[in-house]
Amino acid sequence: MRAEEQDDVIRLWWETCLDTYHFIPAEAGRTLEDARSYFTSAIAPRHDLWVALDSGALAGFLAIREDFIDRLYVRPDGQRRGVGAALLDQARALSPERLQLYTHVRNKKARAFYEKHRFLAVKFGESPPPECEPDVLYEWRPARDASA
Repeated sequence: MRAEEQDDVIRLWWETCLDTYHFIPAEAGRTLEDARSYFTSAIAPRHDLWVALDSGALAGFLAIREDFIDRLYVRPDGQRRGVGAALLDQARALSPERLQLYTHVRNKKARAFYEKHRFLAVKFGESPPPECEPDVLYEWRPARDASA
């Protein structure tokens, strides 16, 4: 991600969260300014950030730290067009031995996407406050791709 793309990435993240996490009250009440504050203080300084473009327009982004995918978001109107897969390819290039991530149990689209891309659910739990939602830890290892 280039510095001049940050505002667009924050807006994409915020809009996608509003669309996806309607079942989490804390997300429904998050303002764009709240998102900007959290992104600039907690996400951007601690992660490698990558963007995906579709016909020159921002379509998604990846926030990764070592082998942990903290955020992978694709615009709702850009899903099922290879954007998420391209971001996963980048994550695998950065961490070719293993990837891990959490998603919410109720986020059925994300769960189907990761399972399609050979991630396995390895642990179920609950996300920390303010969400306090059932979540699932997914893991990918290259041996799983080789055996398919």
